[in-house]
Amino acid sequence: MPSWNVHIAHADRLLREAGAGPLGVRDVDAFLFGNVLPDVYVGYMVSEPTKILRYCLTHQSYPGGIPIPSYKRYWRNFIAPYDCGEKDGGVSDMMLGVWCHIVCDHIYNTYTRRFIRSHGIPVGEKTRIRKQTDFDLYGRSLSMSRLPRLTPELLRQGMAYPQYRIQEEDIHAALEVVDEIAQTNLAAHEDNPHYTMLTTKFFSIAADEAHWVMLRGLTGRI
Repeated sequence: MPSWNVHIAHADRLLREAGAGPLGVRDVDAFLFGNVLPDVYVGYMVSEPTKILRYCLTHQSYPGGIPIPSYKRYWRNFIAPYDCGEKDGGVSDMMLGVWCHIVCDHIYNTYTRRFIRSHGIPVGEKTRIRKQTDFDLYGRSLSMSRLPRLTPELLRQGMAYPQYRIQEEDIHAALEVVDEIAQTNLAAHEDNPHYTMLTTKFFSIAADEAHWVMLRGLTGRI
Protein backbone atom coordinates (compact mmCIF):
# COMPACT_ATOMS: atom_id res chain seq x y z
CA MET A 1 0.00 0.00 0.00
CA PRO A 2 1.36 3.46 -0.85
CA SER A 3 2.50 5.53 2.09
CA TRP A 4 1.92 9.24 2.46
CA ASN A 5 5.09 10.19 0.61
CA VAL A 6 3.61 8.51 -2.48
CA HIS A 7 0.24 10.23 -2.05
CA ILE A 8 1.76 13.68 -1.50
CA ALA A 9 4.15 13.22 -4.43
CA HIS A 10 1.22 12.36 -6.71
CA ALA A 11 -0.74 15.40 -5.52
CA ASP A 12 2.31 17.61 -6.01
CA ARG A 13 2.73 16.31 -9.56
CA LEU A 14 -0.90 17.09 -10.38
CA LEU A 15 -0.58 20.64 -9.05
CA ARG A 16 2.78 21.19 -10.74
CA GLU A 17 1.82 19.88 -14.17
CA ALA A 18 -1.84 20.91 -14.40
CA GLY A 19 -2.20 23.76 -11.93
CA ALA A 20 -4.79 24.10 -9.18
CA GLY A 21 -7.41 25.90 -11.29
CA PRO A 22 -7.75 23.32 -14.08
CA LEU A 23 -8.02 20.63 -11.40
CA GLY A 24 -10.92 22.43 -9.72
CA VAL A 25 -8.81 23.01 -6.59
CA ARG A 26 -9.30 26.29 -4.75
CA ASP A 27 -7.44 25.61 -1.49
CA VAL A 28 -4.24 23.65 -2.09
CA ASP A 29 -3.64 22.84 1.59
CA ALA A 30 -7.08 21.26 2.02
CA PHE A 31 -6.57 19.30 -1.20
CA LEU A 32 -3.18 18.03 -0.06
CA PHE A 33 -4.55 17.03 3.32
CA GLY A 34 -7.36 15.13 1.61
CA ASN A 35 -4.68 13.06 -0.09
CA VAL A 36 -3.75 11.53 3.29
CA LEU A 37 -7.09 11.76 5.13
CA PRO A 38 -8.42 8.22 4.44
CA ASP A 39 -5.56 6.73 6.50
CA VAL A 40 -5.88 9.05 9.51
CA TYR A 41 -8.50 6.97 11.35
CA VAL A 42 -7.42 3.50 10.21
CA GLY A 43 -4.85 3.33 13.00
CA TYR A 44 -1.48 2.66 11.40
CA MET A 45 -0.30 6.11 10.25
CA VAL A 46 -1.45 8.35 13.11
CA SER A 47 -0.82 6.90 16.55
CA GLU A 48 -3.77 7.14 18.93
CA PRO A 49 -6.33 8.99 16.81
CA THR A 50 -9.53 9.95 18.61
CA LYS A 51 -11.33 7.03 16.95
CA ILE A 52 -10.72 4.05 14.68
CA LEU A 53 -12.73 3.56 11.50
CA ARG A 54 -12.86 0.51 9.27
CA TYR A 55 -10.62 0.60 6.21
CA CYS A 56 -13.50 -0.51 4.00
CA LEU A 57 -15.41 2.60 5.13
CA THR A 58 -12.68 5.20 4.73
CA HIS A 59 -11.48 3.72 1.43
CA GLN A 60 -14.85 2.52 0.08
CA SER A 61 -13.14 -0.83 -0.46
CA TYR A 62 -14.06 -4.44 -0.97
CA PRO A 63 -12.44 -6.95 1.43
CA GLY A 64 -9.42 -9.07 0.53
CA GLY A 65 -5.84 -9.90 1.45
CA ILE A 66 -4.77 -6.83 -0.52
CA PRO A 67 -7.94 -4.72 -0.32
CA ILE A 68 -8.97 -2.80 -3.43
CA PRO A 69 -10.39 0.64 -2.60
CA SER A 70 -13.07 1.82 -5.01
CA TYR A 71 -12.59 5.35 -6.29
CA LYS A 72 -15.67 4.90 -8.48
CA ARG A 73 -17.76 4.12 -5.41
CA TYR A 74 -16.42 7.19 -3.59
CA TRP A 75 -17.18 9.37 -6.61
CA ARG A 76 -20.68 7.92 -6.84
CA ASN A 77 -21.38 8.33 -3.11
CA PHE A 78 -19.77 11.72 -2.46
CA ILE A 79 -18.44 13.66 -5.46
CA ALA A 80 -21.40 13.22 -7.82
CA PRO A 81 -24.21 14.03 -5.32
CA TYR A 82 -22.49 17.24 -4.23
CA ASP A 83 -21.60 18.22 -7.78
CA CYS A 84 -25.16 17.93 -9.06
CA GLY A 85 -26.75 19.63 -6.06
CA GLU A 86 -28.44 16.57 -4.57
CA LYS A 87 -26.58 17.42 -1.35
CA ASP A 88 -25.84 20.92 -0.05
CA GLY A 89 -22.38 22.40 0.24
CA GLY A 90 -20.67 21.46 -2.98
CA VAL A 91 -17.54 19.39 -3.49
CA SER A 92 -14.68 20.53 -1.27
CA ASP A 93 -10.98 20.46 -2.07
CA MET A 94 -10.55 17.92 0.72
CA MET A 95 -13.07 15.59 -0.91
CA LEU A 96 -11.17 15.81 -4.19
CA GLY A 97 -7.98 14.95 -2.33
CA VAL A 98 -9.63 11.94 -0.69
CA TRP A 99 -10.75 10.72 -4.11
CA CYS A 100 -7.16 11.02 -5.37
CA HIS A 101 -5.92 9.00 -2.39
CA ILE A 102 -8.39 6.24 -3.17
CA VAL A 103 -7.39 6.28 -6.86
CA CYS A 104 -3.74 5.75 -5.87
CA ASP A 105 -4.52 2.92 -3.47
CA HIS A 106 -6.78 1.26 -6.04
CA ILE A 107 -4.20 1.38 -8.84
CA TYR A 108 -1.18 0.36 -6.79
CA ASN A 109 -3.02 -2.40 -4.93
CA THR A 110 -4.52 -3.76 -8.15
CA TYR A 111 -1.12 -3.82 -9.84
CA THR A 112 0.41 -5.49 -6.78
CA ARG A 113 -2.21 -8.25 -6.76
CA ARG A 114 -1.65 -8.78 -10.49
CA PHE A 115 2.15 -8.85 -10.12
CA ILE A 116 2.07 -11.40 -7.29
CA ARG A 117 -0.35 -13.63 -9.18
CA SER A 118 1.45 -13.44 -12.54
CA HIS A 119 4.83 -14.24 -10.98
CA GLY A 120 3.51 -17.15 -8.92
CA ILE A 121 4.59 -15.53 -5.65
CA PRO A 122 3.01 -17.25 -2.63
CA VAL A 123 0.73 -15.07 -0.53
CA GLY A 124 1.82 -14.75 3.09
CA GLU A 125 3.73 -12.74 5.68
CA LYS A 126 7.05 -12.93 3.82
CA THR A 127 5.47 -11.54 0.66
CA ARG A 128 3.71 -8.82 2.65
CA ILE A 129 7.02 -7.71 4.17
CA ARG A 130 8.78 -7.71 0.80
CA LYS A 131 5.93 -5.71 -0.74
CA GLN A 132 5.96 -3.13 2.04
CA THR A 133 9.75 -2.86 1.93
CA ASP A 134 9.59 -2.08 -1.78
CA PHE A 135 6.85 0.51 -1.31
CA ASP A 136 8.93 2.16 1.43
CA LEU A 137 11.93 2.33 -0.92
CA TYR A 138 9.77 3.67 -3.72
CA GLY A 139 8.25 6.35 -1.49
CA ARG A 140 11.70 7.56 -0.45
CA SER A 141 12.70 7.90 -4.10
CA LEU A 142 10.02 10.57 -4.62
CA SER A 143 9.99 14.30 -3.92
CA MET A 144 7.50 15.86 -1.50
CA SER A 145 7.84 19.42 -2.75
CA ARG A 146 4.64 20.90 -1.29
CA LEU A 147 3.20 19.84 2.06
CA PRO A 148 -0.20 20.69 3.53
CA ARG A 149 -0.11 23.58 5.99
CA LEU A 150 -2.52 24.15 8.85
CA THR A 151 -4.84 26.95 7.76
CA PRO A 152 -8.31 28.13 8.81
CA GLU A 153 -9.70 26.86 5.49
CA LEU A 154 -8.18 23.41 5.97
CA LEU A 155 -9.76 23.24 9.43
CA ARG A 156 -13.10 24.48 8.08
CA GLN A 157 -13.20 21.85 5.35
CA GLY A 158 -12.14 19.21 7.85
CA MET A 159 -15.00 20.10 10.19
CA ALA A 160 -17.44 20.01 7.25
CA TYR A 161 -16.21 16.73 5.74
CA PRO A 162 -19.39 14.72 5.05
CA GLN A 163 -18.25 11.09 5.28
CA TYR A 164 -17.21 11.11 8.96
CA ARG A 165 -16.42 13.67 11.62
CA ILE A 166 -12.81 14.87 11.72
CA GLN A 167 -11.42 16.17 15.02
CA GLU A 168 -9.05 19.14 14.99
CA GLU A 169 -6.51 17.30 17.15
CA ASP A 170 -6.36 14.52 14.56
CA ILE A 171 -5.63 17.07 11.84
CA HIS A 172 -2.73 18.40 13.92
CA ALA A 173 -1.43 14.88 14.53
CA ALA A 174 -1.67 13.93 10.86
CA LEU A 175 0.21 17.04 9.75
CA GLU A 176 2.99 16.18 12.20
CA VAL A 177 3.26 12.73 10.61
CA VAL A 178 3.42 14.28 7.14
CA ASP A 179 6.28 16.52 8.29
CA GLU A 180 8.13 13.55 9.81
CA ILE A 181 7.78 11.54 6.59
CA ALA A 182 9.04 14.50 4.54
CA GLN A 183 12.09 14.83 6.80
CA THR A 184 12.80 11.10 6.44
CA ASN A 185 12.48 11.38 2.67
CA LEU A 186 15.17 14.06 2.68
CA ALA A 187 17.47 12.31 5.15
CA ALA A 188 17.16 8.82 3.63
CA HIS A 189 16.37 9.63 0.02
CA GLU A 190 16.72 6.74 -2.43
CA ASP A 191 18.09 7.83 -5.80
CA ASN A 192 18.36 4.28 -7.12
CA PRO A 193 16.21 1.91 -5.04
CA HIS A 194 16.97 -1.80 -5.22
CA TYR A 195 13.65 -3.59 -4.84
CA THR A 196 13.28 -7.04 -3.28
CA MET A 197 10.17 -8.18 -5.18
CA LEU A 198 8.60 -5.43 -7.29
CA THR A 199 10.43 -3.58 -10.07
CA THR A 200 11.18 -0.08 -11.30
CA LYS A 201 8.98 -0.77 -14.33
CA PHE A 202 6.13 -1.87 -12.03
CA PHE A 203 6.19 1.43 -10.14
CA SER A 204 6.58 3.52 -13.29
CA ILE A 205 3.56 1.97 -14.98
CA ALA A 206 1.39 2.09 -11.85
CA ALA A 207 2.35 5.71 -11.14
CA ASP A 208 1.54 6.85 -14.67
CA GLU A 209 -1.85 5.14 -14.65
CA ALA A 210 -2.75 6.60 -11.26
CA HIS A 211 -1.72 10.06 -12.45
CA TRP A 212 -3.81 9.92 -15.61
CA VAL A 213 -6.88 8.55 -13.83
CA MET A 214 -6.69 11.41 -11.32
CA LEU A 215 -6.00 14.01 -14.00
CA ARG A 216 -8.91 12.90 -16.19
CA GLY A 217 -11.28 12.72 -13.26
CA LEU A 218 -10.44 16.13 -11.82
CA THR A 219 -10.24 18.07 -15.08
CA GLY A 220 -13.28 16.28 -16.48
CA ARG A 221 -15.63 17.72 -13.86
CA ILE A 222 -14.69 21.37 -14.51
